[in-house]
Amino acid sequence: MVKIESWGCLTADLHQLSPLLHSNATSLPLDCGCQGLPHGMARSYGDVCLNPGGVLWTTRKLDRLISWNEETGALTCEAGVLIRDIQQLFVPRGWMLPVVPGTQLITVGGAIANDVHGKNHHRRGTFGHHVCALRLLRTDGMTVDCGPALQPDWFAATVGGLGLTGVITQATLKLRRVPCNGLDVERQAFSGLDEFFALVDAATEGWEHTVAWLDCLAHRNVRGIFTRANPASSADFMAHEVQRNILPGKPPISLVNRFGVRAFNAAYFHAGRRKTKRSVHYASFFHPLDRWSGWNWIYGRKGFYQYQCVIPRPGSKEALESMLHEIRESGEVPFLGVLKTFGSRPSPGMLSFVRPGVTLALDFPNHGDSTHRLFAQLDSIVKQADGRLYPAKDARMPRSLFEAGYPMLSEFSRYRDPGISSAFSRRIMGS
Repeated sequence: MVKIESWGCLTADLHQLSPLLHSNATSLPLDCGCQGLPHGMARSYGDVCLNPGGVLWTTRKLDRLISWNEETGALTCEAGVLIRDIQQLFVPRGWMLPVVPGTQLITVGGAIANDVHGKNHHRRGTFGHHVCALRLLRTDGMTVDCGPALQPDWFAATVGGLGLTGVITQATLKLRRVPCNGLDVERQAFSGLDEFFALVDAATEGWEHTVAWLDCLAHRNVRGIFTRANPASSADFMAHEVQRNILPGKPPISLVNRFGVRAFNAAYFHAGRRKTKRSVHYASFFHPLDRWSGWNWIYGRKGFYQYQCVIPRPGSKEALESMLHEIRESGEVPFLGVLKTFGSRPSPGMLSFVRPGVTLALDFPNHGDSTHRLFAQLDSIVKQADGRLYPAKDARMPRSLFEAGYPMLSEFSRYRDPGISSAFSRRIMGS
């Protein structure tokens, strides 16, 4: 048994590791009699990737590329292949994954199981929209091949299904053509949510990617930096990836405090007030935190929570203002605030997080009861606004909020594998 923790570093629990070695396996190792859980890079912030006291079937050995079609951009690979490795291999050849999340250090299986999204949902949807087929291995030995047109019910349950329908062993992804490895990026400061919505609505038609950094500790009129980007217009442009830096270790206490965050936010906002244009390497734009290996350690030994919600666009301004007010009044200090909008394209999975609306993601140091009191207030606002929280980022949402936000839960339950369980599923679904 070894101790494993998720990216939020909130707990380190004992697990039995059992590596999967081949995507054509016909059975899962069940020797200990415990329920298992497929496990990739543990980049989920909460407990969807943990199974305390049980088995983790690690998929990192499933790292082979199976086939590639240069004409169509169809790539078949094993589920343990990293997003980073696909990008590094295919971007120089003029192909790229259409949707990537904020880190490239996740597996293909994890990206499907959490139906991850990027900064371009209004154009490309979620990761699951670009999965043509996948293979699922169940604990009873059954293999399920499914896709949007082949056993679509199994596909819908597995995309965004948090690994609970079986182990994804391989998948076929549809890549998109790109002229080079860079993006043309514009940044502009804004003041107030009205100005944010005006900027994002104006950028929807002409820009592939949109996102905003938010200063959650600003006074009543919230401020931030809005960023929009397109694939670099010149095929001759070749950017260099920024070298990764390694933090020395986990400090005994959080380095995130109100004074430091206020100073950083003020400096960052004022540095970005002037509208700028530049071209950057795709990794610098999509995955800025990946350049700091172990950045999650800055929150100290108690770890941190990420609170990410999505709220339907009607009424979203009022809900966001209420949430930001509660945060300012609480004394809790969010170090990172990211604001994005999702387009109208329906998500492919029964439990996919993304829905049309506005999503706010906030990182909070773990201060115990005071942090949880704030989250309870935020939960109330999200529920009243008909919103939902993101399971991949969650470590504490109440079952009632999950059930209200995911109305297809009962339909999804028909496809669960009884031999698979996680800390999240036991907390939220009872098993």
